[in-house]
Amino acid sequence: MSITIANLDFLFDWRPYQAKVLENFSIHINDNHFHIVAPPGSGKTILGIEIVKRIGKKTLVLAPTLTIRNQWEDRLQNFFTTDCNFTQISFDIKHPSDITFSTYQALHSFYKSFETKEAYYNFFKKHQIEVLLLDEAHHLKNAWWKCLFDLKEQHLQTVVALTATPPYDSENAEIQKYFKLCGEIDDEIVVPDLVKEHNLCPHQDVVFLSKPEDQEINFITHFRLKIAEFVADILNDTEFISFLKQHRFYAKTEENLEEIYKDTDFFSSLLIFLHEAKETIPFEKLEVLGFDTNETIEFPSITNEWIQILFQYLLVTDRNNLIEHEAYLDILEKRLRKLAVFSKNKVNLVGNDLLYKSLSNSPSKLKSITTIVQQEQHNLQDDLRCVILSDYIRKEYLNCSHSEIKEIKKLGVVPIFHHVRTALKNKNNVAVLTGSLVIIHSSTIAKLGLIDAIDNYNYTPLKSDTEFVILSNTNAAKRTIVETITQLFELGHIKVLVGTQSLLGEGWDAPSINSLILASVVGSFVTSNQMRGRAIRVDRKNPNKVGLIWHLACIDTSDESGGRDFEILARRFNAFLGISNDDEAIISNGIERLHLPSNFIDEDIQQQNNKTLELSKNRNLIAQRWKSAISNGKGIVKELTFYTKRNKQFPKQKRVYYQDIVKYTIGEIIIGLSFFIPEFIIRNLNILLHKGVVYFLFALLSTLGLTFGYKIYKSAQLYAYFGLIHKKIDKMATAVLKSLYTLNHVNTPLNEIKIETNLLAMGNVSCTIHGANRYESSLFIKALNELLQPIDNPKYLLIKSNWFRRKLKLHHFFPVPEIFGVRKKECQVFHSNWNKYLGSSKLVYTRTIEGRKLLLKARLFHIHNVNNKLTKKNIIWK
Repeated sequence: MSITIANLDFLFDWRPYQAKVLENFSIHINDNHFHIVAPPGSGKTILGIEIVKRIGKKTLVLAPTLTIRNQWEDRLQNFFTTDCNFTQISFDIKHPSDITFSTYQALHSFYKSFETKEAYYNFFKKHQIEVLLLDEAHHLKNAWWKCLFDLKEQHLQTVVALTATPPYDSENAEIQKYFKLCGEIDDEIVVPDLVKEHNLCPHQDVVFLSKPEDQEINFITHFRLKIAEFVADILNDTEFISFLKQHRFYAKTEENLEEIYKDTDFFSSLLIFLHEAKETIPFEKLEVLGFDTNETIEFPSITNEWIQILFQYLLVTDRNNLIEHEAYLDILEKRLRKLAVFSKNKVNLVGNDLLYKSLSNSPSKLKSITTIVQQEQHNLQDDLRCVILSDYIRKEYLNCSHSEIKEIKKLGVVPIFHHVRTALKNKNNVAVLTGSLVIIHSSTIAKLGLIDAIDNYNYTPLKSDTEFVILSNTNAAKRTIVETITQLFELGHIKVLVGTQSLLGEGWDAPSINSLILASVVGSFVTSNQMRGRAIRVDRKNPNKVGLIWHLACIDTSDESGGRDFEILARRFNAFLGISNDDEAIISNGIERLHLPSNFIDEDIQQQNNKTLELSKNRNLIAQRWKSAISNGKGIVKELTFYTKRNKQFPKQKRVYYQDIVKYTIGEIIIGLSFFIPEFIIRNLNILLHKGVVYFLFALLSTLGLTFGYKIYKSAQLYAYFGLIHKKIDKMATAVLKSLYTLNHVNTPLNEIKIETNLLAMGNVSCTIHGANRYESSLFIKALNELLQPIDNPKYLLIKSNWFRRKLKLHHFFPVPEIFGVRKKECQVFHSNWNKYLGSSKLVYTRTIEGRKLLLKARLFHIHNVNNKLTKKNIIWK
């Protein structure tokens, strides 16, 4: 006898973290969205089926592949029924049932089969399919997104989205589209929960650094010199300066205010460039932005980023409005193309893409890989199960001679294979597995016979090393070649496996992996996290498994921050939650937890690599640190870090961890006065005796003004900028929380919620919220983050200015967070709380002409203002 959706019943006990997600489900689904992030191994599919059951409506479940699609039906029958007797299912989208399992590609093909969109919508209405469940939602491509989003909007679908990794590093437009379809993240299952429940193994991310080779260093240096020469030339190019001054934004500013307010970045870059070129900016150009005659505008120095914005607008965005200058624009375009900084309608004077391509594919990484494999072979001996993932096969290097291997300048499966096999003393256990190339050692052939008949496979000796053979299977083979090689790897007959991330990065399952080297550079943030997931799964045959994930970065030694390759790696670490290298282990996201050098010089790179290799030797210590960190915390909290001066340390004090620039400056004045005043009295006692108290005080104040006046002025200015900055942020956080509570975005009683604000090293500030649920915490951190970000294009703006600030030429502009800016009523609630905790301010609606003027003024202040800071969202187990 079959059962209905409502009668599906989970046969086992929910894991604690799963139960917590389901506990909050009824609140999250109120907006017809349920968006959950959970790593591989957390039981996303099981949760998805339970959610479908609780919604109780006809559902279309979409997966990226047929394999994953089939897993849904398998989990439903085996975890929710006793006799696999749920029959209201379909795998054919054309003939749906209560639950229909399909793929994104199949839905898109189905969508295109309709003559009109209305017919497509009507199909779902006719069959009463009201729920869309999106599995591995990060796979959504643009075409797939369109047919899903239209359906959601027209048919008012409920959307349930499950993913291991939201596509945070996609283009901003793509990220917005993703969240527009899936909704904001409602809940998250995090790695510590899974390690605690022994569903994931203890692990550590390690970064191995390399230096560019001479050829790459020369390329980077030459590129930067070319750009520097171009910038110097263009700043002295009278024809270009004249051309800019003829632009309607500059020549007829007042007539084009509406357009200027829409393109503030370009107008800012125009003014900054002309100022750098020693042109006097007439005050009327600034007056329209709301500046007064007594205000001094401190223009920032020109940077490649500003010149990039300038040329992007002239050569692409605004080109249709500059037809009469087309001949001159064509000359400018050719100059940029000659510099290789203009391609596909994009100006890139920073050279990010060009330099990243050079560093990310650096052959220096080949040496890094061999060093890592040698170390891991020494560390783990017979237990080693190492996988190296790359993007390209590079078959052209298949038959390289030994001497030619050293000359390979490209990263890929075959170059890695050659470097590893020639570097290892025991190369018998090395193999290659890709979709079109499989290589094993000849000694492994006999082991293959234990899994499948040897006659089912063909062998061709590898010309460059006849000890290895290229393997292919015949039609008679019982298994796919991927299954066979995977089994050989699991059994330990292969210990080092080199493959492509496209084949082995997602969906491939080999629980024995204990060392993963990510040599993929094409893979996105999503792909990186999926690949990383291969190494952190538990191995039931090895309960003491500890996984290491090796990340490679080629450092631009001319850039103290490490360059673009390291920057992208650091950004991806924001999604990796793991153990820190602190004395007291904590679990958090971000690359900061590894304590890598803050400035990259040659000595740092080698020293850091030695530390990393040393750390890899003691996997037991990593497991102990996970156990200790988990026991010291209760759950995940969201934290926002506010950076005051990222690269400039404040003056050193005895307590370096509690540095405060304001306290330091005031303290310096007090100490100075304590020495100065007694000495002045002793030296000028005769003035007091002969000329009287009034004359003496006049002399004292005059000398004080000359000696300490500037310091007192700077101290007052710094205090107006910073105050006790962590205290200010604490008040901002309180205003945000109280507003969220008043507007019913937070339902947890306020007396159960605590805001913790701390002053960190280098003057940075952290703000953490305790006691709120994950959804409320996310709303709080998001709102506070928006409040502290540089001004972009908020609907409402807060302006904090008084007589004292005006005299010091200071203005504070703050964007009203989006959640409070939807309607004026909500905005006024936030404004009221702001005034209560931070003093009076003016609320400005920026969608009027006057509001746009103030918005642009605010943005100009934030260009050079000390308030132009960055924030970082952190996740910490506490």
